[in-house]
Amino acid sequence: MASVAPPAQAQDALTTPKPEAPRFKPLPAPSLNFYGSPGLVDMPSAEMLPDGQFATTYSWFGGQARYNLTFQATPWLSASFRYNGIQTNGAQIAGFSTYYDRGFDVRLRLLREGRYRPAVTLGLQDFAGTGIYAGEYIVATKNFDTPALSHRGGAKQAEADRRSGLGTPGVQRLHRQYFRHPAGVCCFGDTGGELAYDQWFRGEMAPFAGIEWLPNDRWGFKAEYSSDAYVLETGAPDVFERKSSFNFGAEYQARPGLRLGAYYLYGSEIGVTAQIQLNPKHPTQPMRVSAPVPVAPRSSWATEDSHWSRDWAQSTRAKTTLRDLMSAALQQDGLILEALTLPADGTEAELRYRNPRYRAQTLAIGRAARAMARLLPPSVETLKIVPMRGGLALSQVVIRRSDLEALEHHPDATEALWAVTGLQEAGPLAGEALVAQDLYPAFSTSISPYTAPSYFDPDLPFRLDVGVDLKASYAPAPGWRIAGTIRQRVWGNVKDGRASNSVLPHVRTDATEYAQFGTTLKNLYVTRQWQMGRDLYARSTASLFESMFGGVSGEVLWKPVSSRLALGVEGNYVVQRDYDQRLSFRDYKTFTGHASAYYQLDKGYHVQLDAGRYLAGDYGATFSLDREFANGWRVGGFFTLTDVSSEDFGEGSFDKGFRFSIPLDWLLGKPSRNTFGMTVRPTQRDGGQRVHVPDRLYGQIREAHRAQLTRQRARIWE
Repeated sequence: MASVAPPAQAQDALTTPKPEAPRFKPLPAPSLNFYGSPGLVDMPSAEMLPDGQFATTYSWFGGQARYNLTFQATPWLSASFRYNGIQTNGAQIAGFSTYYDRGFDVRLRLLREGRYRPAVTLGLQDFAGTGIYAGEYIVATKNFDTPALSHRGGAKQAEADRRSGLGTPGVQRLHRQYFRHPAGVCCFGDTGGELAYDQWFRGEMAPFAGIEWLPNDRWGFKAEYSSDAYVLETGAPDVFERKSSFNFGAEYQARPGLRLGAYYLYGSEIGVTAQIQLNPKHPTQPMRVSAPVPVAPRSSWATEDSHWSRDWAQSTRAKTTLRDLMSAALQQDGLILEALTLPADGTEAELRYRNPRYRAQTLAIGRAARAMARLLPPSVETLKIVPMRGGLALSQVVIRRSDLEALEHHPDATEALWAVTGLQEAGPLAGEALVAQDLYPAFSTSISPYTAPSYFDPDLPFRLDVGVDLKASYAPAPGWRIAGTIRQRVWGNVKDGRASNSVLPHVRTDATEYAQFGTTLKNLYVTRQWQMGRDLYARSTASLFESMFGGVSGEVLWKPVSSRLALGVEGNYVVQRDYDQRLSFRDYKTFTGHASAYYQLDKGYHVQLDAGRYLAGDYGATFSLDREFANGWRVGGFFTLTDVSSEDFGEGSFDKGFRFSIPLDWLLGKPSRNTFGMTVRPTQRDGGQRVHVPDRLYGQIREAHRAQLTRQRARIWE
């Protein structure tokens, strides 16, 4: 159990000087090649994007369209997903006039660029799939300044510019690379998706080189010698003819984050690219929140330990008045009071509240603490703040009122306050607690648009359904909720997709059958969640979980407030719903369940391992790695290996994919707990699939535990 530090620690935090951090202009992000990775035209470079950068690009030349997504997962590791459309006139690739293919890349920096040393990167291109663009490379890149083209006045500045390679016009980027590209090596008779590690760095090496010149912060010019023979693609008549190994290009930075390029490739082709780069650390617009009410310090005489100053604590009427005042104050900040506990000694108070507005729980905690300091009698020194969600008390934050008063206007206020703030498990609601009136029963409705995409159909790579969702929710008591969604499709073509050819039970691949109906009952369920004991949380859910399955589900989670580790177990007995998604069911029934381990690493990385039985009756495990930024951005990937063979699984060999989630407050600049995101699987098959149960516990519980609150502590004074 955490405890509140003594006042001396707060004073130490105030008096200890901290050196001012140097401020530098951010370096521009490297430009991207036709594969969506840092590079020249068609060849890669050794540069890395800024940490956390998210890039999406489109490129086209010679009958080839490439859609790329790249994420800089760490300063030294990046990953890319690519979807390709290759025109063949039906002559070369499996009889398709346009062959669509998916691929993954990964890049690992081996050496960081130094004053004289180039950066060195190892890359695996299209390493898991049919291998249309498969290749491995080791790349070296050096940035240097060209004083003959620009001057910045003074030897010291010129030296700094030369060392950074950036900062003045006239920057050149020189690339020397060795790249292996076995074009045409693929596996149409195979299921793809497996790592061909026995072929990595085999065969002949093919050197290539290039140079990039940046005369200013808008324009860039590129030239390269390419080692890619494009044996497969040039075999298609009247599509692509390779006459030269040299490529040239010009790029223009149209606006921050958007770069456009035009190119002349291989002596015969015109190409274009559009590059969009975003970084979660740099929102599109600043966050705008209402200014908090300042803390009102108590006078010294009001805090004296006199008997008369605590007489209010014996009055039920006085406590009820305080509860009502507190409820009104929280409502102004978008928070909802659940209960206020005022013990008879009059020296402490516990506030329980809901936070439907702010994504950062520390911001809500800070607002709640200010309201308590402003409204409670002077004798109350210890403020206990308990965030609630779905009837669960997530944690208890303990702040001394005197620390709040003393630290508000100090430059180091955030670190000083956090150093003397306690965090512990929230116990059960006290018997003398004053519960807010008219909270239960609660009924709410909403209507919102929806999109339901379908990816990677060879006949039409992208399909989409759009419409509206009518949602309703009823909470009869704390921890209980009855909810449902009626979905009305307005337009869509997902129903025209290809039928399933899976040899496994069709637990996911009958999506086109479920898309035939315009008005559906997406879900309808009742759920209850409660705290079983110390660090133990439980959930039970019944009825229609999702569009394809209904049944009963139970979950237990162990998650201490200050622990990075959480352990859970979940069991579900499910029945497959009829295609019309009303109240009827099909014959398929199964039991599925998993044991799960969650661990929160430093810098926002989350690891999750789920092992158990999946919907198709297969046994195995899913490994997930996500990175969550302090502002709510989340990007990650996963893969599942089960006892289903590659042949039975079908195309893709095993389940895998990536996902991202963007908070709306990052986009809009105003408080919101909503997010926009998606999960993309290169191939949707039946192996390794879990049922989608609403309100799983871990995501709810961890948002107000130590690791998450510590990452968001800077917002406690907002």
